[in-house]
Amino acid sequence: MDRLATTFARARAARRAAFVAYLCAGDPDFDTSLAACRALLQNGADILELGVPFSDPLADGLTNQLAAQRALEGGMTTARVLELVRRVRAEFPAAPIVFYTYYNLVFANGVDPYVRAAREAGVDGMLTLDLPPEEAGDVAAACTRHGLKTVFIVAPTTPDARLPKITAAATGFIYYVSREGVTGVRAEVAAGLAEAVARIRAHTALPVVVGFGLSTRAHIATVAAHADGVVVGSALVNVIRDHLADRAAIAPRLATVAADLAAGTEKA
Repeated sequence: MDRLATTFARARAARRAAFVAYLCAGDPDFDTSLAACRALLQNGADILELGVPFSDPLADGLTNQLAAQRALEGGMTTARVLELVRRVRAEFPAAPIVFYTYYNLVFANGVDPYVRAAREAGVDGMLTLDLPPEEAGDVAAACTRHGLKTVFIVAPTTPDARLPKITAAATGFIYYVSREGVTGVRAEVAAGLAEAVARIRAHTALPVVVGFGLSTRAHIATVAAHADGVVVGSALVNVIRDHLADRAAIAPRLATVAADLAAGTEKA
């Protein structure tokens, strides 16, 4: 069952962009994280992107670094992340789940066993942030064997000559990072978005999603006009950060924020 393709097709038929919601798995603890995932998927999130907590998340800004630190301090391990996926999958059998991870985590657990375990738990795709296509042969082969989709990143600085290589390596979707630098909330949507998405689409029929810095319904609406999906991460993680003193309030607040953001995904 290709949940990713089905979800993007459903969104396209409804003339909207798919809403991809990011959280760090286990932030700030297992039970609160499960409730947070549930709140997002019940309130407009089409795809759940789960960050696998890592001690050196080089692509992430401070918000997501601290989320990973909270998760690790709360006892999250690879086994616990997979258990979280199993719990989410049991409640939401049709919702795609994508891992946002780093190669050291994959390599340290054994590439094939890691990919197989992720798929068996219910993961649909994997974005390995620090793994370029030229070095992704072992991961790509394992994903093909076990039916896991691959996701690769295109940046504003990616030269046209590299686009065919990147798009050929992806089997799930292309993630366009709309800004240089690390993750984090920004005040404005990056300029040149329509041209960037069109440049990618010239090389692939896969969905193109846009992320990094999107935090408001207005941001979502701007991106949805051009992309197949929009990713919101830091703005959701900030909800967790802001309610650490009252963890029971995290899921209800995320539900409200997610519903508001989802309302911006309709295409004009």
